[in-house]
Amino acid sequence: MDLREYVKFENKKAYLKLKITPKSPKNEFFWVLENWTLKFRIKWVPEKWLVNKEIIKFLSKTLKINKSNIEITSWKISQNKIILIKEK
Repeated sequence: MDLREYVKFENKKAYLKLKITPKSPKNEFFWVLENWTLKFRIKWVPEKWLVNKEIIKFLSKTLKINKSNIEITSWKISQNKIILIKEK
């Protein structure tokens, strides 16, 4: 799945809705739900904000965007997250 096709910038911002599945063998997007939520598998266990850091690191590398342009805007301690991505 190419994540870039789901990131559409409007006014230099894009939002992604994620549903996180922790403790997976690797970090990857693997499904799109009906409401345009992307299901994301992540290696980390959900503790001490490590999941959030790993999500930002993965998105930064995949989208070729600086980590400072990616922010988790809501549900920071939930499996459901909204990510704000600011255009370069």
